[in-house]
Amino acid sequence: MNKRDFLFEIGLEEMPARFVTDSMNQLQEKVKGWLDTNQLAYANIHAYSTPRRLAVLVEGLQEKQEDVTLEAKGPAKKVALTAEGEWSKAAQGFTRGQGLTVEDIYFKEINGVEYAHVQKHVQGKETKEILSSIGSVATSLHFPKNMRWADGDLRYVRPIKWLVSLFGEEIIPVEIAKVTSDRVSSGHRFLGGQVELKDAGSYVEEMLTNYVIVDAAERKEAIRKQLSIVGEENGWDIPVDEDLLEEVNNLVEYPTALFGTFESEYLSLPEEVLITSMKEHQRYFPVKSEEGSLLPYFVTVRNGNHENLDTVARGNEKVLRARLSDAAFFSKEDEKLVIEEAVKKLDKIVFHEEIGTTGDKVRRVQMIATDLAALVNADDETRKHVHRAASIYKFDLVSHMVYEFPELQGIMGEKYAVAKGESPVVAKAINEHYMPRSAEDNTPGSDVGAILSIAEKMDTIVGFFAIGVIPTGSQDPYALRRQASGIIQTIINKQWGFSLEKFILSVVERYGEEGIAKNDSKAILEDLLTFFRLRLKNNLSERGVRYDIVDAILELPLENICSTVKKAETLEAKKNETNFKETMESLSRVCNIAKKATDSVEVQARLLQQSEEQELYRQYNDKKERVLQAAATQDFQTAYDELASLKPAIDAFFDNIMVMTDDEAIKTNRLALMEKLSKVISIFGNVNGIIVK
Repeated sequence: MNKRDFLFEIGLEEMPARFVTDSMNQLQEKVKGWLDTNQLAYANIHAYSTPRRLAVLVEGLQEKQEDVTLEAKGPAKKVALTAEGEWSKAAQGFTRGQGLTVEDIYFKEINGVEYAHVQKHVQGKETKEILSSIGSVATSLHFPKNMRWADGDLRYVRPIKWLVSLFGEEIIPVEIAKVTSDRVSSGHRFLGGQVELKDAGSYVEEMLTNYVIVDAAERKEAIRKQLSIVGEENGWDIPVDEDLLEEVNNLVEYPTALFGTFESEYLSLPEEVLITSMKEHQRYFPVKSEEGSLLPYFVTVRNGNHENLDTVARGNEKVLRARLSDAAFFSKEDEKLVIEEAVKKLDKIVFHEEIGTTGDKVRRVQMIATDLAALVNADDETRKHVHRAASIYKFDLVSHMVYEFPELQGIMGEKYAVAKGESPVVAKAINEHYMPRSAEDNTPGSDVGAILSIAEKMDTIVGFFAIGVIPTGSQDPYALRRQASGIIQTIINKQWGFSLEKFILSVVERYGEEGIAKNDSKAILEDLLTFFRLRLKNNLSERGVRYDIVDAILELPLENICSTVKKAETLEAKKNETNFKETMESLSRVCNIAKKATDSVEVQARLLQQSEEQELYRQYNDKKERVLQAAATQDFQTAYDELASLKPAIDAFFDNIMVMTDDEAIKTNRLALMEKLSKVISIFGNVNGIIVK
């Protein structure tokens, strides 16, 4: 069967850089799915993107669907035939619906019953006929933000300016938002022009001649190589921030790296200020010496060729110089900052209209952090530092530098705190309370920073739950999920064993006392526990714990998070052992029948009549303390092994003992034994929910 390449390109006004890669990948996956659904075979599919286009090139796409023979199942034979052996109306209707006649029916037996079947030949459609509907794939893309333009109804990431749809040399007619497909693409906005493509396969080469590198990976590698060359030629180290590289890559179509300089006097500013000015505001790559110190240079990437680079460099230098001049002014002004006066100004900053000011939040967090320090058994020195850090930790929000560079909150707080004579421990905690700032970030290293971080995040989460602002679906405008995950990871990394449930309740009650909560404490607590269980579930899943083990463990109360993690990891490690299935089955039998115990009563040794129940009771008494002691020291491997060693006695019990006997006293006693044993087993959660094969 003949094959051709197929190109589909969507030309747009410049997209936000952060949307480009995801949109490109989305288009590729949706086109793959669309081709598979339409039974169109192909050799390869490539995705391309620039700020002004999204494209896919399908190589070796067959020109026609394969012809197929389908078998359709109809009514049972006794329904298809009348008592006289004639074809029934059901049989006639079945074949008519398949475009055939009753003469085409044959019978096949399925599970002992004969059914009418027919085979029909379906001729494959021409590929170009099917491709004309590919516009539906383009309009099905999802973007973080959409816009509508002119009088059209289509909401899209940016206005569509052109469409290219080529099957080999042939134009496939597609129309989206009154834009009709053609063979004409657009080259670089300034260096190129209109590009009339001869065929789909020439796309990459033709665009390159018009100063557009459509392959995002190739473009990124070109930038990386150019940065390396600039560094080697000048003896510099140019650290490549991958997020910055990704953003820059999606801002240009034809990258050319160049460098500029700034006055060395600005090196007296904090390094974070300089780097933020360059990276976050201007998308420049900072330059360092081989020893790691910042140099008065920067590297930028222009969207163009090597012409007039000196002029471009001077323009970028002028822009950066203005920013650094502002930063130097802000730094000098902030030298006048008095921490206590800055803290008072927090009462004028509204955190949330229903929750209060940032000043209110600081006072609340100070109390929460003090309580938490006691829960983790912090020493007196740590508690003193926690109290001080929690009372001032937001003071840098009123500084000139943080107002201009919000990304530096916490960072500047630490630097200013040190400059004002605060303890280095307190200063560090001011910075660390924001950690982890992202999923990839570290948790706070110091105990003071970790306590403050947990207290601040918990106050935020509980506060929003208290006023009914709860994340739903993909909506989480205050990043409460990320903050809850940060709390859990910090607790785990610090190996703190306090009760998370009791800690959450204490914060909920504080909001109730302040009259902020819209609901009663019990309802808010239940919502919060469900919320934190889901975050812990995600944490355990990321650790590779199987879903059924996670669910079994999370039926336990949210007490010691570290113990919960170790229990889950113990079962995950044990699940591949040869005797795991049998052990779980035995322990589950105990837990199942223990549910029939109506009251928790003590086991009466004198009522244990048979040797098997006497032996199980003896082993229960012998191993109970060992299991609980091992659990208390978080040695859950030993706890599991002790429980597993009960298997022979449990099996012998169930093989020889009738628990639900007619003698009420004996039955109650045996159920009591099961109930006591199940309580010990339940340190590993709901073992009945663990899947064994």
